[in-house]
Amino acid sequence: MLNLIGVHECKMDAKGRVAIPSALKKQLLPLLERGFVLKRSVFQKCLELYPMQEWERTMNKVNKLNRFVKKNNDFIRMFTAGVKLVEVDSNGRINIPKDLMNFGGLRGEIVLSSAVGLIEVWDKQRYEEAISNPEVDFGDLAEDVMGSLNDTEDELS
Repeated sequence: MLNLIGVHECKMDAKGRVAIPSALKKQLLPLLERGFVLKRSVFQKCLELYPMQEWERTMNKVNKLNRFVKKNNDFIRMFTAGVKLVEVDSNGRINIPKDLMNFGGLRGEIVLSSAVGLIEVWDKQRYEEAISNPEVDFGDLAEDVMGSLNDTEDELS
């Protein structure tokens, strides 16, 4: 599994072009040739940029769903709505299509935030609001999500 690291503030031009920062590009170097998938996030008003190998891994899970179950079929339709293939151009940029720019409320200042195997693409102001949400106590969230894990390999928990 790919483990990307970093949060990068960028500028997007009026045509939706964003230069991938060099620190992120170095991490993605072996994956650039295969391209990416850009889609709407399930839980947030941001976009998700999947390197092709991560998208294929995700779609392998989705493809195991029985499409004769209505809930599964509805999920697949909504999960893949607006999905676009994107490539890095010769200037090291990706182009964000207008419909996805509108979904994410993306304007000039954006944030590319590494999220393990994918990159979240945020409007800068929305990103700042999301990470400083006073309704979310990160300590409680960490305990709820990670507190029951006990990895015996490192014997730290």
